[in-house]
Amino acid sequence: MKKHDSPVPLYVQIKDYIRLNIQNGIYAVNERIPSERQLAEQFGVNRLTVSKALSELTQEGLIYSSVGKGTYVSPAKIDQALQSLTSFTEEMTSRGKKASSSVLYSGVEPANEEVAKALSILPGVEVVVLHRVRMADSMPIALEKSHILYALCPGILENHDFSRESLYNVLRKEYHLRLTHAHQAIEAHTAGEDEREVLDAGPCTPILRITRVTYNDNEQPIEYVRSSYRGDRYKFYTVLRQID
Repeated sequence: MKKHDSPVPLYVQIKDYIRLNIQNGIYAVNERIPSERQLAEQFGVNRLTVSKALSELTQEGLIYSSVGKGTYVSPAKIDQALQSLTSFTEEMTSRGKKASSSVLYSGVEPANEEVAKALSILPGVEVVVLHRVRMADSMPIALEKSHILYALCPGILENHDFSRESLYNVLRKEYHLRLTHAHQAIEAHTAGEDEREVLDAGPCTPILRITRVTYNDNEQPIEYVRSSYRGDRYKFYTVLRQID
């Protein structure tokens, strides 16, 4: 039972209790935890107190809710080091996970002003557009929209299935494009309507929105991509070293 005379707020005590049970494997990954009502009865508190604890654990990515079914333990976050230019497929494979995609749209379009600026081309120049949901072991991780100069990869959509193939791998091996570096920006948001729908996310799910321009060894922009990663399932980290 929780200590009502403790200076630690009751909802924090409940959070710590659930977190400890997850860490010790008492609540296993994807296992349903007790309901708000059950927890309220167990600890002698009202459901608002339990709801606050569960809400914060959800924001931390430790648990997730399924409408009408209950609350479950989240899988551990996938972490990516911001040290090298790799594809989503390469990142997942290196972690022993199976990468796959659901292609929402693919086609060749004239570049709008935003895309043209990012790729250093004139508006109206043809670009390949590839819009995909990226998955790890069939779990939605990210929503990704790529734009690539069509002149550099003619026929790419007709000849490849990007629900299972790696875009970067095809660009390197078939079109002999050397993708050497990228400029990338990351911003935090809450999930928008389109992100909630395709990523099976709740309205308060944290989203890491990423914009990236990838270059070849001649400093030519090759790809402009906008991505939305579920912040409760994915994290980025880097190593910082002091410069003498």
